[in-house]
Amino acid sequence: MVNVTSEIGRLKRALVHEPGLEVDRMVPATMDEQLFDDVLYGDRARQEHALFRRVLQVLGVDVVMAKDLLTATLEIDEARHWLLSLLPGEVSGALRERIQEAGGDELAQMLSIGVRNPNSGSGVEVQDLFEVSPIPNWCFQRDPQIILGDGVIFCAMDSPARNREALLARAIFKFHPDLASVPVIHDPLDTFHGHHLLGEDPRPRLEGGDVCVVSPDVVAVGHSARTSKPAIQALAQSLAAKEGGPRWLVVVELPKRRAYMHLDTVFTVVDHDAALVYPPVILGGGAEQARVYEIDLSTRELQPSPTDTLLGAFRKRGIDLEPIACGGEDPLQQQREQWTDGANALSAAPGVIFLYERNVGTTEELARRGFEILNGEDLAMGRAELKLEESPRACIRVPSTEISRARGGPHCLVHPLIRDAI
Repeated sequence: MVNVTSEIGRLKRALVHEPGLEVDRMVPATMDEQLFDDVLYGDRARQEHALFRRVLQVLGVDVVMAKDLLTATLEIDEARHWLLSLLPGEVSGALRERIQEAGGDELAQMLSIGVRNPNSGSGVEVQDLFEVSPIPNWCFQRDPQIILGDGVIFCAMDSPARNREALLARAIFKFHPDLASVPVIHDPLDTFHGHHLLGEDPRPRLEGGDVCVVSPDVVAVGHSARTSKPAIQALAQSLAAKEGGPRWLVVVELPKRRAYMHLDTVFTVVDHDAALVYPPVILGGGAEQARVYEIDLSTRELQPSPTDTLLGAFRKRGIDLEPIACGGEDPLQQQREQWTDGANALSAAPGVIFLYERNVGTTEELARRGFEILNGEDLAMGRAELKLEESPRACIRVPSTEISRARGGPHCLVHPLIRDAI
């Protein structure tokens, strides 16, 4: 079914979504609303994503396509009615009829790539161009849900442009035959009752890129521009109520900058004893150092206690992670490569990671730390070989000229469904 108790256990099954025609339907006027910094060349982004998937498969990972799950889910009448009743906005009579008559595959297409407005005329905004808007961020499968242990945590997205992604995730896990029996650990939309905290944004915003499953006992969550304090409080309550759940929730208050949109943009675990970090935020000592708090989930009060640094909080719980600087030792290069997801690595097994090839300074730093540097295309074409059960540390570089411009790295693109315990 599902089981994830770390960020580094050998990856057995993973959820992904190829960037489809939804990215080809972006125009400059819609970029801000859809959270992109540029329009993508879709064909090249798909080529890069396909190579990434192929290398995962070569390494023995069962790659599950989110769109295939959605198509199968939408063949179930109950699922269609549930999902369509929750989709916001008015649609024309013609479109409503088309939606009702569509098969699972056509409806999945409509919900992902969108439906053009035949009366758009010279309009340039999303609402002018589309009756159903595209969801170009859906390729970032890390965000709409979180697998923790044998259960799922649903997310509540910060931007309205991503709300449909969260609904699609709920539909898949609620109705798909392979996933419908997965227990729901937490749903921020169910637990939020409109309570207000003085001076705080009360919306329960929680995104998967802010959640790091460090070990069965320790979970970290970023208090970021996209994950709110009320959502973290509600998550702590749900984790405390979970039988056999984690003992500690480490809260990382990130500087509210576009560059640090999620915790996994400045920190990812890459081995039993190592993590990629963006030093100004994670290592401390500067103006941008993250504030870190620890919540003991075994207590009734669930009060956060301040602690010095993120790595220090983990060390207290028996997890000693050597920091590996994204971008290497040069502060200028660190900043450049943090922007291009140099701290956003996906682990296929302990010490075996994927990284975008453009992050040269990070790759060189990994090589100095004993990582063998491999070319993803060589692995995909059989020109190189990597056996996870035998491999020491390795970094697999994958092409990223186009897909990296969507502002999400290998960790963002994949949501693990099953990892081996470590």
